[in-house]
Amino acid sequence: MTDLCVRAATAADLDTVLAFWKTAAEGTSISDDRDGVERLVARDRGALILAEQDGELVGTVIAGFDGWRCHLYRLAVHPGRRRRGIGSALLAAAEERFVRLGGRRGDAMVLTDNERAHHAWRAAGYAPEERWRRWVKPLAG
Repeated sequence: MTDLCVRAATAADLDTVLAFWKTAAEGTSISDDRDGVERLVARDRGALILAEQDGELVGTVIAGFDGWRCHLYRLAVHPGRRRRGIGSALLAAAEERFVRLGGRRGDAMVLTDNERAHHAWRAAGYAPEERWRRWVKPLAG
């Protein structure tokens, strides 16, 4: 097995990323389509971070920074490659990005029922913020 390569996604990666999420990520979002991910990469070239090993996509994280808050989405590792440090490497890259941009605190979107993810996020030093609940409204376009 070769070394892990962690890099920012490009427009050429989008179809591969979307296919990867179908097997490696739990749940979907209204913006988990080609148009949504294409806008993300065009708007913020460093936000979608990929991990590759042996020429294969093995992990992703979205590290979005709006100038005020640091948001983590879509931390996903290939099911056959979990517990090998890939998620940790992706989070380290995301956190380094946030620090470079002036961010002071990262927050993560984690599904309530995804207990495996809860353990991974806690191991990485994150804790649930029970005082807040996410409220959402789909926007008509």
